[in-house]
Amino acid sequence: MKTNLSRQVAVATVLSSMLLIGSGHAQNAGGDDLLKMQQNPANVVMPTNTYDNQRYSKLDQINAGNVGKLQVAWTFSTGVLRGHEGGPLVIGDVMYLSTPFPNTVYALDLNNDGKILWKYEPKQDPNVIPVMCCDTVNRGVAYGDGKIFLHQADTTLVALDAKTGKVVWSVKTDDPSKGATGTEAPMVIKDKVYVGVSGGEFGVRGWLAAYSVNDGKQVWRAYSEGPDNEILVDPKKTTELGKPIGENSSLKSWQGDQWKIGGGGTWGWYSYDPKLNLIYYGTGNPSTWNPKQRPGDNKYSMTIFARDPDTGEAKWLYQMTPHDQWDYDGVNEMILTDQQIGGKMRHLLVHFDRNGFGYTLDRATGELLVAAKYDPAVNWATKVDMDKSSETYGRPEVVAKYSTQHNGEDTNTQGVCPAALGTKDEQPAAFSPDTGLFYVPTNHVCMDYEPFRVSYTAGQPYVGATLSMYPAPGGNNMGNFIAWDAKAGKIVWSDPEQFSVWSGALATKGDVVFYGTLEGYLKAVDAKTGKQLYKFKTPSGIIGNVMTYEHAGKQYVAVLSGVGGWAGIGLAAGLTDPHAGLGAVGGYAALNDYTSLGGTLTVFAIPAS
Repeated sequence: MKTNLSRQVAVATVLSSMLLIGSGHAQNAGGDDLLKMQQNPANVVMPTNTYDNQRYSKLDQINAGNVGKLQVAWTFSTGVLRGHEGGPLVIGDVMYLSTPFPNTVYALDLNNDGKILWKYEPKQDPNVIPVMCCDTVNRGVAYGDGKIFLHQADTTLVALDAKTGKVVWSVKTDDPSKGATGTEAPMVIKDKVYVGVSGGEFGVRGWLAAYSVNDGKQVWRAYSEGPDNEILVDPKKTTELGKPIGENSSLKSWQGDQWKIGGGGTWGWYSYDPKLNLIYYGTGNPSTWNPKQRPGDNKYSMTIFARDPDTGEAKWLYQMTPHDQWDYDGVNEMILTDQQIGGKMRHLLVHFDRNGFGYTLDRATGELLVAAKYDPAVNWATKVDMDKSSETYGRPEVVAKYSTQHNGEDTNTQGVCPAALGTKDEQPAAFSPDTGLFYVPTNHVCMDYEPFRVSYTAGQPYVGATLSMYPAPGGNNMGNFIAWDAKAGKIVWSDPEQFSVWSGALATKGDVVFYGTLEGYLKAVDAKTGKQLYKFKTPSGIIGNVMTYEHAGKQYVAVLSGVGGWAGIGLAAGLTDPHAGLGAVGGYAALNDYTSLGGTLTVFAIPAS
């Protein structure tokens, strides 16, 4: 039987990686062991599920034929309100999860319906809350070397003993008084843990850094902008679209010292290819949002980086939105797959950018293979130039009407699609190797954008734009959940949603895809057709990431509910001005009629017949 086979594989993996001891707690396991541990579908050992960020599970007890029988198995209140934007880990008999500020971490006993084994409650200065753009979220914890890693809102990276919750070490990664915050989920590779930074709306210069899992010492740090030696690029070796970057440096793309407060945050998701030994991530918006104040391409904001995780040196990079005028951060996840394209098997990287284009690149070389709109409403650019002989190869062809500056002057621009929160924000997509399709939660939202001049003061907002958001033309739905063919650059099917789909997707071998809605529904749809198979209303809106695990031979599905994030910031922070929340409060005002604040883990299973 499939169940017995999957359990045999699980047991073998557990033994080989020394994952468990008799009590069910985690043993010491280095980053190399995570390669083995992620092969066991019973567990979820990292925030991305696996290094390739596919968010796919081989578990199939719950499938398209029986998912309609799902029932709530148990629940757990986190004790914290505002946006729950992460997801739990499961290692053996223990579940680990974190909350929004104050970033409480729980270890729950799966043998006892989530009994609390230990709780870590960091003592953080509440003054960090006002410098957290777009809610007080945290996207989860990471595991490695017998430790649980958390990047706190105040930019403290802490390592906790996975058995006891006691602090093993902690280190400060940046300065919240200047607007830097920690919201992303760390990633452990080999003997290092990787974290980035939020704060582009406060002029924080983005970076990705590696720390020793053993003692917390910084191994390397690569900035998003600045001198080559600080970005860790080699002009002769680092390539963009197949050519060495040469003298096309970051400094030449900024006016004066603007790069020092240039943004390029790194608060999204990270991926890793162990065979190529490359870590992938994207950088966020340049600062300020007013493009007139930062002439040039503003390299390397809005950029996909492929780096050597041991040294930090960049092998290749690709800037998707040069001289961003709309806040189209490039931090969304990089999904790694191996597929045939153009009659050739390729090592692919697929990225659904905020700017509304879905990109397919060769992840070994950075060659751009596909760039296509994954929402028909996208209008700020007509296309990405795919002519390799062209001087503008790889650049978007911007529609002048939707530029936010004309003749070098600020312009109040209306009807720009997508809105600043993008056709998709950080809410991660999933990929199924069974169907070859990507499952993408999207926003179907447009905006009016009015830039204005702003002065920089450390620790104060450095935005320089006023926004209004509203549904895209052609209907009242603000979101779609789509299936995407990344080789062809086409939508296969699309399920409309009243509000943006702000949760992460999960694909399973049972031919089921799960996602959550801002109203609070957990939904299951057929992976091939998009037909709805199940839905359940959780206590609050879902912006967390659906996950699945197996315990004692039984498959479970779990999700954190707790409305918030950028789309739900009005509810989360009690804001009423329609322009507040960088325009989201007015756009999502109707959410108040459907849900309220909460913080609950809901775990589902199919009851025994």
